[in-house]
Amino acid sequence: MGDNGGMIHRKVALLAMTIALSLSCVHADETKTGNAPKPEPAPVTGDAINPAWAKPAPVADPDALGRGIQRTMRLLATSTPQKRNHVRILFYGQSITEQRWSNQVADDLRRRFPHADLEIENRAIGGFASQVLIRPAEHDVYPFNPDLVIFHVYGAHTDYEEIIKRIRSRTTAEVLLQRDHIAEGGYDPSANFENKKPGYWDNFMNNEVLPGVAKKYGTGLADVRGEWIRYLETHKLKPQALLKDGVHLNEYGCYVMAQIVGQSLVYRPELSESADKTVRDYVPAKDVKWDKNRLLLEFTGNRVELLPVAKADGGTMRVLVDGKPVSAHGECFAFTRPAPNPWASPLSLSRVDSTAPFADEDWTLKVTEVKGTDPKTATWTYSVSGSKTGADGSGKSDAAFTSPSGRVKIEPESFFRGTSPALSVGHAITWRSYLLGTDVYTVTTPADPTKENAVLLAGGLTNGKHTLELVADGAKPSAIAAIRVHQPAYGR
Repeated sequence: MGDNGGMIHRKVALLAMTIALSLSCVHADETKTGNAPKPEPAPVTGDAINPAWAKPAPVADPDALGRGIQRTMRLLATSTPQKRNHVRILFYGQSITEQRWSNQVADDLRRRFPHADLEIENRAIGGFASQVLIRPAEHDVYPFNPDLVIFHVYGAHTDYEEIIKRIRSRTTAEVLLQRDHIAEGGYDPSANFENKKPGYWDNFMNNEVLPGVAKKYGTGLADVRGEWIRYLETHKLKPQALLKDGVHLNEYGCYVMAQIVGQSLVYRPELSESADKTVRDYVPAKDVKWDKNRLLLEFTGNRVELLPVAKADGGTMRVLVDGKPVSAHGECFAFTRPAPNPWASPLSLSRVDSTAPFADEDWTLKVTEVKGTDPKTATWTYSVSGSKTGADGSGKSDAAFTSPSGRVKIEPESFFRGTSPALSVGHAITWRSYLLGTDVYTVTTPADPTKENAVLLAGGLTNGKHTLELVADGAKPSAIAAIRVHQPAYGR
């Protein structure tokens, strides 16, 4: 987990947030293209822009722009009014990512790519350093399977890398990592592990860990730190000019952050040959064929979708993977993030697991007894029940719990005490288990035929070789546009 002193220093600037609030360039081993034109940073604008704020200069290393995220950028740039590619983008991290700069970047993507069918979500959780964020990521990131994750988090470097490894091995998402901006303490380039000057952990993370992780997992890397320093020096500003406290951004800082991160979101067609090829469409009659009312597709990956035709002729199809209905594959189920969210109540739950097959179901954890009033030392007991399973056992806050059915498993460290009123008996936490796919696909005409309207047939599968089987209910199967297979870049 790295040097403890370094960890402490890295989080000093976040201490006030933890208590009171929500608590080198990387080239991915790609070859430059001959005499390709010099990459141009993407223009970024934002709301509530003060005309007195100077616009950041184009980044110092334009050749780094867009690397590692070209599949996403190609989908955005090639969308047309007649063919609106569906693109999922997820902002993930801590309270820095929760701030308005992410909205500015999202709004600008919508402005620059008006024909893309954009689905943009921000699921960041303030105060959750990497060693904590790794738990809710199980519910927030992998089942969502975004096309692009824009990521920033403080904390342990080992857990940071593990989150990126899981994204790249369990989804086909591309990732844009962000180096840290400069907090109130400033920046000392000479600080390192040997001299232990203030800031040595930040330098280790930003100069060694983040570039190394980006290169290892083929992600993009936005040089926020380098450009932030250059901006401060160019305009003769103190770090506090862009901050509202020791680390959080003020409106000026949000504008600068949006400009720097947004410049990386640029389409570079000269890199198309090296773009991530983790998603493939199989077109009927060309790549796959019906045999009477049955279609078989052998594929390698962990997620398969169906793209419907613009005008369908009805009917249903049974969906089988490796000879079994999708619901018979336990790995094809997921849990939603438990509610209420952290900081919104005296007690929340960051992660739920399972040791047995489960089904679409609503779950409730209810506190039945509380011992002690100090949030740091209080303990509690609770009961768990499912809308289909019924009463499913009780547990204690300081012990691991596995329900009698095996459908719920909770580790003590997954509980999170907020800063709201004292925990009381009756406090409830809820979540839902759901199937990533369907056992029966009902053929329907899409409401908007210009969109892809992809239907998830099966997700969360073990990343490997599988056989998809579609069995139409009639002798003549309905037409489909394509079968889309996702194969994560790592862990094959």
